[in-house]
Amino acid sequence: MAEPRTNPLGQPIGDPVPDKFPRPVPPRSPMRGRFCTVVPLDPASHAPGLFRAFAEDTEGRNWTYLPYGPFHSESGFSDWLESSCGGTDPLFHTLLDSAGNPVGMASYLRIDPASGVIEVGHIHFSPLLQRRPEATETMYLMMRRVFDELGYRRYEWKCDALNAPSRRAAERLGFQFEGVFRQATHYKGRNRDTAWYAIIDKDWPRIRDAFEAWLSPDNFDATGQQIRPLMARPDP
Repeated sequence: MAEPRTNPLGQPIGDPVPDKFPRPVPPRSPMRGRFCTVVPLDPASHAPGLFRAFAEDTEGRNWTYLPYGPFHSESGFSDWLESSCGGTDPLFHTLLDSAGNPVGMASYLRIDPASGVIEVGHIHFSPLLQRRPEATETMYLMMRRVFDELGYRRYEWKCDALNAPSRRAAERLGFQFEGVFRQATHYKGRNRDTAWYAIIDKDWPRIRDAFEAWLSPDNFDATGQQIRPLMARPDP
């Protein structure tokens, strides 16, 4: 490891940050991929399809670690979308499959243009999206906007420390574990210790290459199954 820089007093200091701040805020424009499209959430047009997609989770398992839901009627779900998902932070997006059907949600949140830091959250992949190329491509498209388009320095993923599937997903996608904040918050009447993960800008080129290799047409067989697993890892 290289020795840290020092100031004239001999004190160690951080590396210079050449970028200009604040960075731009995420725009309300589509992110298009080969398998899917990520668009700003529109409650009026997306609520029916999202409700049907989430209803495929008949046990309600996907709602356990979200601070809201489950919703048992389309009208109740639509009312929640209208009241909670129309702002700029969180900035909610709907995930559309190749046929244009709503199959999931995700958001940018805790958007900090002055520091160049942004978080991805409120991730809710319906059973129609889980374990499919669209799910991975969605995360790639959102990362690409953050780093390549907007020039942010840090992209965060946080989840309940007991949410093992979310933690595995973060690691598969290249996020690096940074620790657990004990009793960080509470929701649904219970405690939440929060596991923190992040990708930083110096990690991104290697992770981007891994995503693009995985998403390449030659990585899928005639039935649409992956040939090589995603190997997204931050720089050592």
